[in-house]
Amino acid sequence: MAKEKTLFFCKECGYELSKWQGQCPGCHGWNTLVEAPSAGRGKKAGAPVRNIQSSAKPAKINEIETQEECRTGTGMPELDRVLGDGIVPGSLILVGGDPGIGKSTLLLQMCRLLAEKKMRVLYVSGEESPRQIKLRAERIGTFSDDLYLYSETCMGTILQAVEEIEPKVVIVDSIQTMLEETVDAAPGSVSQVREITGSLLRLAKSKNITIFIVGHVTKEGNVAGPRMLEHMVDTVLYFEGDKTAMYRMLRGVKNRFGSTNEVGVFEMRGKGLIEVPNPSEYMMQGRLLNEAGSVVVCTMEGTRPFLIEVQALVCQTSFPMPRRTAVGTDYNRVNLLMAVLEKRLGIRLSDCDAYVNVAGGMKINEPALDLALVAALLSSHHGRSLDGGTILFGEVGLVGEVRAVSQAERRVAEAIKTGYDTCIIPESNRQSILKADNLDVSGVKLLGIRHIREILDYI
Repeated sequence: MAKEKTLFFCKECGYELSKWQGQCPGCHGWNTLVEAPSAGRGKKAGAPVRNIQSSAKPAKINEIETQEECRTGTGMPELDRVLGDGIVPGSLILVGGDPGIGKSTLLLQMCRLLAEKKMRVLYVSGEESPRQIKLRAERIGTFSDDLYLYSETCMGTILQAVEEIEPKVVIVDSIQTMLEETVDAAPGSVSQVREITGSLLRLAKSKNITIFIVGHVTKEGNVAGPRMLEHMVDTVLYFEGDKTAMYRMLRGVKNRFGSTNEVGVFEMRGKGLIEVPNPSEYMMQGRLLNEAGSVVVCTMEGTRPFLIEVQALVCQTSFPMPRRTAVGTDYNRVNLLMAVLEKRLGIRLSDCDAYVNVAGGMKINEPALDLALVAALLSSHHGRSLDGGTILFGEVGLVGEVRAVSQAERRVAEAIKTGYDTCIIPESNRQSILKADNLDVSGVKLLGIRHIREILDYI
């Protein structure tokens, strides 16, 4: 009897080896190789090999006709924004997020709206029974008969159900619970996830069905399983946010049919997820005006501007080593900016504790946040506040210079729309806005600065 062959796969990049190694030669990750059966070993005797037939044939590139992708709106503008104005038939979409963040709720609400448009939808769950899904659905609203619920983990049975029902949209919740019988491995393993994703990809392309896959995430925030899962699908969406906070953000990190810079904002309530069409207005609720250590910054998520409050608290320390805490932004960036303040402005902060917080549970890492962090730290240290109608944005360099940031005109337009009357921005951005003359700035004061020492004149 021939000896069965065992292979090792990297769970991060999918690199294949015949022997185990500590470091993956493909992605150079440590301890990422896991044992999995080879393709030949996993096939059971007599088990049929499912092959979805396709009528496609090789064609010359100049003979292929191109046209605008036909998209179908989901009925949720925030979701459509991230997907690129709707779902594309025949696409495979991966939705990842922390447990309990609202992935299943988001997709169930989408199924309800699609079923109302007389689109047949199949919701396959390997974690809940149809009764459990129905109880959760009753909190969201009423559903039409075009939504089918199916509790199954066997991939062969699921494919048969798709053949019988002929849905336009299929939800698989989640891929880590699905089982391919022809593969001798546990559900959620590298081999299982790879085979099931390949089957779903062939199904989506051959039948022109849109398939959504729910994926669990690891403690690092990545989708569990092989990294090549994200390479195989057409779109990768991450549902982010703190479970204790009310806001959730849907972010696209890969999209073959649209931009990866867009973000959708939702609010979790008792009846499900509510879309937030104007995040700036919601983020500013409860803010106290004219308080030391509190400033407002305009950040960009793709093409969408956000007004967010940045808070800082600087006080004398009672410890030999001062404490530094950053919530919602990069901790190392805060330390860097504090070092710039000490060196360029001569402000002693080495004996002070510093606490920085981005209000609303948001996580911002873009360079335009630098100027707001500097202003908040200075405001708290001196005990003086900025005017309540002022916003700031700009990048700060190591010599204290204030550098230009992208999409400054959109940021200023958002500030004007929200009712702010003063914008402290990089001087180069101010000159660009005035020179372009595309924005009416008669109702706002544009204050351009070149160095962080100039902020002291406005605090």
